[in-house]
Amino acid sequence: MVQLTLPQNSKIDKQAGKFFKAPADAKNIKKVEVYRYDPEDVEQKNPHIDTFEVDMDKCGPMVLDILIKIKGEQDSSLTFRRSCREGICGSCSMNIDGTNTLACTKPISDCSSTIKIYPLPHMPVIKDLVSDLTHFYDQYKSVKPWLQAEESTSGKERLQSPEEREKLDGLYECILCACCSTSCPSYWWNGDKYLGPATLLQAYRFIADSRDEATDERLDALEDPFKLYRCHTIMNCTNTCPKGLNPAKAIGKIKQMIADRKA
Repeated sequence: MVQLTLPQNSKIDKQAGKFFKAPADAKNIKKVEVYRYDPEDVEQKNPHIDTFEVDMDKCGPMVLDILIKIKGEQDSSLTFRRSCREGICGSCSMNIDGTNTLACTKPISDCSSTIKIYPLPHMPVIKDLVSDLTHFYDQYKSVKPWLQAEESTSGKERLQSPEEREKLDGLYECILCACCSTSCPSYWWNGDKYLGPATLLQAYRFIADSRDEATDERLDALEDPFKLYRCHTIMNCTNTCPKGLNPAKAIGKIKQMIADRKA
């Protein structure tokens, strides 16, 4: 029987969580359970879950509004990323009620009676809801996410037809929030070698671009048992993408292009 050992200090201490009550005059109360972990806390080495009661009559409509209210009024030590509040930057990606999404675009009305907020799964945690995305961005960099083409001697811009431009729809909108990659079981177990849905979608974005002249080199770099073919079309990536994109389709397109080259 397989035995798996959790990393040191990763098991949640169910006895260590704190409870923060709402003001006495609050009538519309929402309970929020938030994952807490501080590697510099010498007394509380393991993560724990804090519970907050939030007065919803004095709170905005999104989960990010709840987190900002908690940080501003109940516990200033709560740590999370946020920036645009419009679903554009991808900073506030986290796991809310079991689904990877963006806190700024997740309506509180869509959540359960007690909202459960965790960092992105299977990623190192820097503190609280902040995941370490260093490896994720290194993988993104590895696919050379920029146009590769000979320098134009005409001095003119590189033109595309409307049909060529249309091929980039559903690709360029990716905001690299990592929701898809961290929802993928193949990425959980092979994240050191498998590039993951987000990076592969970005790779296909340039493969599909008619202005790029390095298609063969890009496909050669991806033709690897782990980089590409650890995708088993589980579809978690597509189901969880907060932008409504389809990374699994992009991965399938790459596989098809590699197969067509061998035909």
